[in-house]
Amino acid sequence: MGSLTAAVIAVVLGLTAAMNNSLFAHAAITSSLQVEFYATSCPAAESLIQNATQAKWNVDRTITARLLRISFHDCFVQGCDASNLIKSTPTNAAELDALPNLTLHGMDLIDTAKVAVEEACPGIVSCADIISLATRDAVVTAGGEYYAVPTGRRDSRVSLASSVNLPGPGFNMASAASAFQGRGLNITDMVTLLGAHTMGVAHCEFFYKRLYNFSGTGRQDPSMAPSLVESLKSICPEASAGLGNTIALDQGSEFVFDKSYYKQLKKNHGILQIDQELTHDPTTSSIVKSLAGPASRFGSSFGQAMVKMGKIGVLTGSQGEIRKVCSQIN
Repeated sequence: MGSLTAAVIAVVLGLTAAMNNSLFAHAAITSSLQVEFYATSCPAAESLIQNATQAKWNVDRTITARLLRISFHDCFVQGCDASNLIKSTPTNAAELDALPNLTLHGMDLIDTAKVAVEEACPGIVSCADIISLATRDAVVTAGGEYYAVPTGRRDSRVSLASSVNLPGPGFNMASAASAFQGRGLNITDMVTLLGAHTMGVAHCEFFYKRLYNFSGTGRQDPSMAPSLVESLKSICPEASAGLGNTIALDQGSEFVFDKSYYKQLKKNHGILQIDQELTHDPTTSSIVKSLAGPASRFGSSFGQAMVKMGKIGVLTGSQGEIRKVCSQIN
């Protein structure tokens, strides 16, 4: 995903490094969704969601990063079921109150879209599908390539803060790859989805050590371009007072959804450690080169990866429910 914060390794690494087996119970990728699922039951659904997203983007261009972050945080906990929209109650601490989710923003757009579709088609369109469709629309509005979103998800009736076990921004390549693969996503999917870092910002506290004390050496990270180090030091002073300051994850085009992120990595301008490692790791460097190059297919590849991720752990048929209000169970 104020703008997107890297408290969850920006948008994409809102994934789980070590969840127990019970949390994976419905987290496998499934293909039971279909494009235009609401064509008959609520034909106006997708246009209503698109209109709400466009209206929000017109006044707040950070919404693309924020929706991407909501999507990743939803799908990588117990599946794409809108469980991270549910508010806590006196008897249940929900995902929203888990530390990595305290800085999630953009739910107001989901609520606005939900009101619109409920007025048109009560009890038909799930909050989980609204997340997926609105995220796609925000990506397209920011310059990304259109991709068809399979729908038919239903909403979870379970949301537990204790189920949110998210890694920090210092996640390394091996751990990231293992976590993605555990969710049915391969290395190419991971590198492509990390391209969501073409949007949003990171707080200094999440890359501070790369500037001053990388791996306890008392020096800067040698993989970061010296010119970038000096620039970032002016924004993130060594004194702790600057830890809350922010910097765009993509130094080339912060509010445009494009391949600039990968071009920045090729210049050693990755802000987060995991970003820069993509360029130097032999298992991912060629993918970064391809996505940064003149024949890059980042736009279509990102859409394909989002569709694949959007099938993780979905509830369909009679499972779950269609919430009337996205922030609470019926």
